[in-house]
Amino acid sequence: MPVDHDSPVPLYRQVADELRRLIHAENLTRLPSLAMIQQEYEVSRPTAESAVKILVAEGLAYVSPGKGTFVSKPGQADRE
Repeated sequence: MPVDHDSPVPLYRQVADELRRLIHAENLTRLPSLAMIQQEYEVSRPTAESAVKILVAEGLAYVSPGKGTFVSKPGQADRE
């Protein structure tokens, strides 16, 4: 789902909202790569990174360096 570049809602928030929706609706275990997020939502890398950081800060996801960003399971919210 593309983001609305004319919306007053910041792009990174729109992307984070969509990723959050996908986590819940599709039972994701892993988030798409930053490159895939950039391409899918037509946003810059910093925007994609900010969206993922929101999900990490909320405890919905954690980053495993060199492996990717994964959806947190209950009890893993503190893991980064």
